[in-house]
Amino acid sequence: MKSPTGTALDLSGKRIRFMFVIVVLLVQLILGLVLNINTGSVSIPASDIFRMLLQSIRYKISNLFTAGNFSEALDAVINADTASQILFRIRLPRVLLAAILGGALSVSGYLLQVFFRNPIAGPFVLGISSGAKMVVGVTIIFITPAVGSFSSAGLMFSAFLGSLLITLLVLLFSQKVQNMSMLLVIGIMVGYICTAVTDFCITFANDHDVVNLTNWSMGSFSGANWEQVQTAVLVCLPAVIVAFLLSKPIGAYLLSERYAASMGVPVKAFRLALLLASSLLSACVTAIAGPVSFVGIAVPHITRVLLKTSKPILVIPAVFLCGAVFCVYCDLIARTMFAPVELKISTITSVFGAPVVIYLMIKRRKTGRE
Repeated sequence: MKSPTGTALDLSGKRIRFMFVIVVLLVQLILGLVLNINTGSVSIPASDIFRMLLQSIRYKISNLFTAGNFSEALDAVINADTASQILFRIRLPRVLLAAILGGALSVSGYLLQVFFRNPIAGPFVLGISSGAKMVVGVTIIFITPAVGSFSSAGLMFSAFLGSLLITLLVLLFSQKVQNMSMLLVIGIMVGYICTAVTDFCITFANDHDVVNLTNWSMGSFSGANWEQVQTAVLVCLPAVIVAFLLSKPIGAYLLSERYAASMGVPVKAFRLALLLASSLLSACVTAIAGPVSFVGIAVPHITRVLLKTSKPILVIPAVFLCGAVFCVYCDLIARTMFAPVELKISTITSVFGAPVVIYLMIKRRKTGRE
């Protein structure tokens, strides 16, 4: 049994390590933001980046999030030179979107791993991404030809609708199935059904629609704009804050449902909140950027290894930052590795995420922590 002094030292050590990891992640995030903005067909020196950012703050660029017309607001604060246009219209919204959605998807994966008590649980496992792809596929293949055209906002709504439909279906099963492993299998099967429906729709699609659906299903942050950044902030950040506020119940729930109930946690309502928060985060990511694979599974594992603790109050903010860093650098690689050809973001996240998951799973088995 540890002495009180030993326990205090352990807690102090965890806090110091947490602060060190957070500082390192913040430094890496800032470096990644600068590299993403600086790198491309037009190189923008770091000094010019900071100068333009300071100038935009002077002209109250925050009005971008309150103005009714984003284009007019941009024109009011952006200089006419090419570098300024590239910075504020293309690269800055893209890198901010990658950071926000990467963090949101990582927190979503962490919440699902808590919910299922399973290290391979992630947004893809529940079939949420497959449901979004299914509804978007139906929209592109059948609805768009009937109505003549479909806006990007309509496609985003379709992705949200598909994600929420699958979320409601899984919630329905969660009321009937008490075994978490069985619910996990049901989620996987639902994903397979959605994929089968999508493939059936593709059979009747023309080549142009198939290409559009395939490109969207691979995930990408290209074409990001300030409206999407605003949507991500308004949807994802409140959900992440809710997840952080659930840190203490999550800590009790990780020990056992019975222990959580004895500590006064309403287990059913708590599980519902976990699933809703996770589904909302992954639905927002899928709607804006398309399905992005392995981030929700790999990043929570990487974060726990860095922190050497599973305390939710420490893990959740670190998971968000780690996910932001992961996606920012993956997007940089996807954009520049074979420029001017751009890879899909899921191609890069799979290359880095899958080996991490395999390694960690083997390590867990060898150390007897399965």
